[in-house]
Amino acid sequence: MPENPHGPHPDPPPRGGDGDTQYHLVVVETSAQTALQQTGVRLTPQRLAIAAVLAQTGKETSAQELYERVRKKHAYIGRATVFRSLDTLVTAGLAQRLERPGHVSAYVWCEPGHHHHLICTTCRTVEDLDEAAVAPLAETIARQRGFRVDHATLDFYGECRTCSSRQGRSRPAARRAMTSLSTRARM
Repeated sequence: MPENPHGPHPDPPPRGGDGDTQYHLVVVETSAQTALQQTGVRLTPQRLAIAAVLAQTGKETSAQELYERVRKKHAYIGRATVFRSLDTLVTAGLAQRLERPGHVSAYVWCEPGHHHHLICTTCRTVEDLDEAAVAPLAETIARQRGFRVDHATLDFYGECRTCSSRQGRSRPAARRAMTSLSTRARM
């Protein structure tokens, strides 16, 4: 069955079975649409589809990876449209561009409002970090250096709790100790 040319219109979630997944997609598309409308970004079917897939991903993803995911459901959306939409979403504050090793850009969906990120380099999960967690650092900088911070964007790269505990069980004790020492030395 061909896609609706007027944009994605999610069906109501089915009862039973895989209903949780379908319900999650409906909620994500609705929240992506609401976020786009709140920022004043022109709402197009393509942009909504791209935003919904990015929001649903929950991990940092490259433009190419996002393009491949979007094309599975919306074959009519081209690569250039994905790139332009990502730029629009970043400008509107609904996505943030992150850097992967090798200077490759990746993107993550952002809810409106200023925040920072915790990025797991193992599973690529991204968590929002509220401004309140970073405010003491800005206060310390102001007090010690006399520098008034107007704006900060911080992305912390490391391992999430799940990956850290999983690797902690599988690594020998000597290697865990060495990793712990090198981590403390960098701080």
